[in-house]
Amino acid sequence: MARKSLVDVVADELLDRIIAGEFPPGASVPGELELSAKHEVSRMTVREAMKTLEAQRILSVERGRGTFVNPLNRWASLEAVLRAASEGKNEADASVQLIELRRMLETGACELAAGRIGDAEIQALYECVAAMRAAHEVNDLPAFVEADLAFHDLILHASENVFVAVLFEPLHRVLAKRRAETSAVPEIQAHAIAHHQNIAEALESRDPSRSRVAMDNHMQQTLDDLKNLVLGAR
Repeated sequence: MARKSLVDVVADELLDRIIAGEFPPGASVPGELELSAKHEVSRMTVREAMKTLEAQRILSVERGRGTFVNPLNRWASLEAVLRAASEGKNEADASVQLIELRRMLETGACELAAGRIGDAEIQALYECVAAMRAAHEVNDLPAFVEADLAFHDLILHASENVFVAVLFEPLHRVLAKRRAETSAVPEIQAHAIAHHQNIAEALESRDPSRSRVAMDNHMQQTLDDLKNLVLGAR
C-alpha cells in the first residue's frame, strides 16, 4: 500500500475531527496558520489538504468569510460518507438512510433474482435462515449477523447484476456494524427470521412480484424496528 502524503494525512485528520463532531455542519474550520502549526507542516500543505476536502464537497470556501463544513448530504466522497456513517455522531440519520438505500437496491435485486436464482442458491438461503434461527435460540449475535449478511449477499449475487454487487461491496463494514446494533434486540431477531423465511419462499416460487414485496416488507419492518426498538429506546 502506498504511503500517504502529508497532504493526505492532514486531510484525513481534519476529516476525522469533522466526523467526530468537533466541526459540525455549518461550522467554520481553523485557518491555514492554526492548522499548519497543529500538524507541523507548511501552509501550502494545509492549503492542498483543504482543497482535497473542498473537491469532495466536504468543505466549502466562502471568500472573505472562511471555510465551512457542508452537510453530509452534500458530500461527494463515498469513502468519507461511509466513514461518517460508521464512526460519526449522527448515527440515527445514517442508520435510517442506510435502510432507505438498501430498500431501493435490494427490492429490485430480489425481483431480478426470482427469475435467475438456482436450486442450490435457494437451498443456501434456507440454510442461512436455519443458522439465524439457531443463533437466535442460543443468543449468538455474531453468528446471527453473519447468517443475515450471507442471506442478503446470496440474493444480490443471484440477481446477476454486476453493478448491484459492486455498489454494495463498500457498504459491508457499515452494514455489519448496523446489523450488530439492531440484531442485539431479540424481538428484532424474531422479526428478521420470519421475514427471511418469507423472502426465501417467495424466491423459491420464482415469482418476481411476490419476491419484491417480500423484500420490501422486510425493509419496512427493519425501519420500524430501528425507529421503535433501537432509536426510541435511547
